Amino acid sequence: MYQIVPVAPGEQQMAAGAGASPLKKKLANEGRPLLIAGMLGCVLVLAAVVAWCYYSASLRKAQLLKTESLDLNKDGFIIRNQAGAVIFTMTFRSGTLDLDSCTKEGSILSCTQSDSGKLNFFIQTVRPKDTVMCYRVRWEELRNKRLVEHAMAYNDSHWYGGAETAAQYWPNKILGEEEPRPFITSDVYSNRNAFGGILERYWLSSNASAIKINDSVPFHLGWSEKDKVLRFQARYQDSPFKPPEGQQALPELSYRVCVGSDVTSIHKYMVRRYFPKPIKVPSTKVFKHPVWSTWALHKTSVTQEKLLRYASDITKHGFTCSHLELDDRYTADYGEFDFDPQKFPNASGMFDKLQEDGFEVSLWTHPFINYDSINFGVAVEKGLFVREPSGELPALVRWWNGIGGILDFTNPEAREWYSSHLRMLKSRYDVTSFKFDAGETSYLPHQFSTLLPLTDPSTFTRRYTEMAIPFSERAELRVGYQSQNISCFFRIIDRDSVWGYELGLKSIIPTVLTIGILGYQFVLPDMIGGNAYPNRTTGNLVGKNGLPDRELYIRWLELSAFMPAMQFSIPPWAYDNEVVQIAQKFTGFHETLVAPRVLELAGEVLDTGDPIIRPLWWIANDDEAAYKIDSQFLIGDDLMVAPVLEPGKQERDIYLPAGRWRSYKGEHFDKGPIYLTDYPVDLDEVAFFTWVH
Repeated sequence: MYQIVPVAPGEQQMAAGAGASPLKKKLANEGRPLLIAGMLGCVLVLAAVVAWCYYSASLRKAQLLKTESLDLNKDGFIIRNQAGAVIFTMTFRSGTLDLDSCTKEGSILSCTQSDSGKLNFFIQTVRPKDTVMCYRVRWEELRNKRLVEHAMAYNDSHWYGGAETAAQYWPNKILGEEEPRPFITSDVYSNRNAFGGILERYWLSSNASAIKINDSVPFHLGWSEKDKVLRFQARYQDSPFKPPEGQQALPELSYRVCVGSDVTSIHKYMVRRYFPKPIKVPSTKVFKHPVWSTWALHKTSVTQEKLLRYASDITKHGFTCSHLELDDRYTADYGEFDFDPQKFPNASGMFDKLQEDGFEVSLWTHPFINYDSINFGVAVEKGLFVREPSGELPALVRWWNGIGGILDFTNPEAREWYSSHLRMLKSRYDVTSFKFDAGETSYLPHQFSTLLPLTDPSTFTRRYTEMAIPFSERAELRVGYQSQNISCFFRIIDRDSVWGYELGLKSIIPTVLTIGILGYQFVLPDMIGGNAYPNRTTGNLVGKNGLPDRELYIRWLELSAFMPAMQFSIPPWAYDNEVVQIAQKFTGFHETLVAPRVLELAGEVLDTGDPIIRPLWWIANDDEAAYKIDSQFLIGDDLMVAPVLEPGKQERDIYLPAGRWRSYKGEHFDKGPIYLTDYPVDLDEVAFFTWVH
C-alpha cells in the first residue's frame, strides 16, 4: 500500500527548489506512470463507449434502411429474394439521399433531404399475398429541379414488356446508348427508332420481379448497353408532358416494384391488379375465318369493280371470310365520309351485291381531315381540331396522306361529330365495323393544345381508341395505351415483306408476345406476306408482279394460322395452285383446331387478362432456355407451335420443355427438356406439339 500525499502548490515549488526527500522522490517517480495508465484506461473506456454508441446507431440506421427484403442506401436500393440473392437493383442517378433525414414508421420508410435540398421520398412495403411483396417508391422534388432519374439494372436476368417496336426482340435487348426520351405512342413504321403504337409502362423480369411506372409520371425512357440499365426519367423541361393545371412543374418519379416466387405468377398478379380487362369477346367469326383486306393488293387504287372481283375470287377459290376490309382510299378526299362517285359509281348496289353473296364489309377510317376536304372548313368552324398552343388556330399536321387537321378527341363535340359520321356509314350501307388507323401521339403537333389539357400526350391515344367501342365486335385498332378494356382487335403495325426482326416475319412472334404481356390479347397479326412495299424490301424478296417472295408468303401464312386471327390481302391465287391448297389447308386448320382453343382462352381473358399466345416460360419458369426462345410459342398451356422462319429451310431446331409432348406426326417425347435438332418440317407443314396430361 502506498499513499499519495497532497502537496500545496507553494510547497511543491519550495520542495523542488530546496531539494526533496528520498521518500518523496520515490513516491513521485512511481505514481507518474500509474497516473498515465489510469488516464489511458479512461480514454480507452470512453472510446469503447463511443464505438458502441456509434455501432448501435449504425445498427439502428441499418435496420431503419431495411424494409422486408429491400435495402436502401443513399445511392439506390436492392431487393433480395427469399434465398438472399439480389434480384432487383435501382440506382438514383439524379441525386443522393441524406440518410440522416430518413425515418421509418410502420411499413413506410421516408426521407426529406437529398444532396440538392428538400424532397418527398418514401418506400412503402405492401404484402398483398403470401407469395408477393410489393414496394411503392416515390421521389418527388420540392425544389425547381430539372429532372429525377433512376436506373434499373438488368441483373443478368431477361426482361419483357414496354412497347411495340420496329425491331422487336424477345426478351428485350439493350442496344447502344439512348438518352431518355418521351415514352409515348408513335408510328414505328415511319420512325423505326420510336416507341410503338401499343405501349404500357410495365416491365417483367425472369427474376420474378416486375415494375409499373405510375400514370402521373412525366415518363421518359432511355438505356445503356454499357451499364446494362434501363433509365427511368421524370421531367417537364424539353418534354411534351405538362404538369396538371395550377401545379408547379416539379418532377416526380413514382413506381411499384413487386417480387414473387416465379415469373408467371408475378405477372398474373400484376395484370390482375393493374391492367383493365376487356368486357366482352369480339366477334367469334373473326377468330374463326380470315379477314380479307384490299390494302396490300390494291393500295389506294381500289375501286368498286376491284372489290367485287376480289370478293368473287374469294368464293371461287373456296375460302371463308369473316369480313371484307375496304381500306384506303374509297373517299374523294381524306376527311370525308362517303364514297368517291368516280371510283364507286354505285356504292349502295355494291353493298347489296356483297351482302347477297354473304360478305360483310368494314371500312377504313382515321382521325385526319385534309385541308382540301370539304369537312376541313366545317371542323374549323365548329372548333373540332387540335389547336396551336395559343388555342386560337387549328394546328396543321403532316401524315402519310397529306396535310390537314387532327380531330381533338378530348372534345365531346368532336367525338360526337366523328361518331355520327361513322354511324351514318353503318346505317346507310349496313357497314359491319371500321378499321381505325393511326392514333399515335407522333401525329400531334410538336406544340399543341386540346380542349381538355393533356398532361400525358398518350392520353390522346386512349381517347381515340374509345371511338371504337360502339363498333367493337369487329373493330380494329393499331394503337393502345391503357386500352386493354376496349374489346376489339388490336393489329400490330404494318409488316414489310422480309424475313427479319425489323417488321419482318421473325418480328411477329416477339411482337405478339410483347403486347400480350402488356395486356392486349385479341391480336390481329397484320397481313399475310406483309405489305409488299417495293421500297421496304431487301434483296430480291418482291418477285414478279410485286408479290412477296413465295416461300416467305407460305411460311407467313402457316404462322398466321396459329394466331388468334388471320388476315389476307395478297391472295394465295396470286401465286399458284399449290399455294392455294396450302392456304386452304391452314385456314381450315385454323378454324377447326386453333379457333376453338383460342375462343376458350378469350373467354378467360375477361377475368384474368392472361395471354392467349404465351411464351414457353409460362409453363417452364425455372428453365433458363425457355426465357430466350423467340421462335416458338404456346396457345394456352398445352399447344406449342414451332414455325419455320428462315428462308430455304425445311427443318428447324425445336425446344421441348419438361413434360410429355405428342407431335403433330404422332411422336411421343417424355424425357424433356430436350432439343430436337434439324427436326424436318416440309414447306406445307408447321411443327406443333400437344401437352399430354
